[in-house]
Amino acid sequence: MAIRTVGIDVAKSVFHLVALNEKGSVVVKKKFSRPQLLVYTANLRAEVIGMEACSGSHYLARILASQGHDVRLMPAEYVRPYVKSNKNDFIDAEAIAEAVLRPTMRFVPMKTEEQLDLQALHRVRERWIQRRVALTNQIRGFLLERGLPIRVGSEHLRKNLPAVLEDAENGLSDRSRTILSALREEWEELEAKIGNVTEEIGRISRSNESCKRLTGIPGIGPIISTALVAAVGNAAAFRTGRDMASWLGLVPRQHSSGGKAKLLGISKRGNQYLRKMLVEGARAAFARLNRSQHSFGPWMDELAVRKHSNVAVVALANKLARIAWAILTTGQQYRPAA
Repeated sequence: MAIRTVGIDVAKSVFHLVALNEKGSVVVKKKFSRPQLLVYTANLRAEVIGMEACSGSHYLARILASQGHDVRLMPAEYVRPYVKSNKNDFIDAEAIAEAVLRPTMRFVPMKTEEQLDLQALHRVRERWIQRRVALTNQIRGFLLERGLPIRVGSEHLRKNLPAVLEDAENGLSDRSRTILSALREEWEELEAKIGNVTEEIGRISRSNESCKRLTGIPGIGPIISTALVAAVGNAAAFRTGRDMASWLGLVPRQHSSGGKAKLLGISKRGNQYLRKMLVEGARAAFARLNRSQHSFGPWMDELAVRKHSNVAVVALANKLARIAWAILTTGQQYRPAA
């Protein structure tokens, strides 16, 4: 019984495996627990093992690779067209086994432990930042309900909140002061946590060679450089810089028909967090960069005349993503002037 491809439908504790032979016929269909799966695959001979890229798949892929298997991860959206009829776990596994050998299939590189740790740092930091925004909005809302409006912006709230709490004549009840004091303490704790994780990301950026090269690019600092390395590694999964920009959703959507090209706004596919960071970095570079010192400075000047500032910023983010791809794939330093 020669097995060509194996598809594994990944779950938390139950795994469904389907194996296909050279003719594409199902020759194995089994359900395993995690320990059972690893025992079975240790003695399995197959050309390729495919899985959908999802939570836990990178860990399992590394273990299977250590057993000597050729493991390939695929985006779930690219596997979906191969699902036949109704959906269940075995049908999903069979679809994965069929899709993994398609010549045009796009694969997701396996992430290392370091990449997953770095990605976790960014996710925790982003969640704390979102929580801080919600907290400051809640404090401002409580004050507004009691006739004490404060300007938008955390710096104004940080400056005025102590005086509001100390003012005994502003009409705040004792209970309101207690609630607001507790919220201020929570805010200070969040600020300390965000500061600590930001410092940790900065230390990683200074010690990682790829990150150090990326920080030479205008608009890219420790946060964006570490986010890029955590997401794409050495960017070898992309053939060109445009492919990486497309993966980040920084290229126009296309809706063409009848030989007429119609381009829309950016696709916003892929990694939303990384796209947001690149756009923010591009916005800072667009406003503050000394354009005479960079090879794309004249292009930025021309773009600023022709396009709205937001369109120009996204175009610059696209260009920064392409430059980052070149830096990661070639190992060279960024050269401001070509």
